[in-house]
Amino acid sequence: MEEHTDIGSFIRAQREQASMSLRKLADKAGISNPYLSQIERGLRKPSAEILKSLARALSLQAESLYHRAGLLDEAATASVIDAIEADGQLAAREKKILIDLYRTMATQAITEQESS
Repeated sequence: MEEHTDIGSFIRAQREQASMSLRKLADKAGISNPYLSQIERGLRKPSAEILKSLARALSLQAESLYHRAGLLDEAATASVIDAIEADGQLAAREKKILIDLYRTMATQAITEQESS
């Protein structure tokens, strides 16, 4: 139970910061009100798909929730993004495209791992 408290409390804090009720967030994310309550209290571990839905509903990057939930290695992600940003041959627009593409692919990989 302890291990999921961090992601749950983070989601609750983000929801409260957005002045959103538990019911409204659950509706926007397409999940049940009791299930969201259990996530926020650390009783349930949300899947990558649920985290993605919650991120969308809270206007957050899904990646930030994946890091909090321990689904994504922050150091590895940071080093890839740092390498792209440090590349002197790429224009700013090209760097943004590559970073966005990398984040999308990393997110998809997590979702695929969970479903298999």
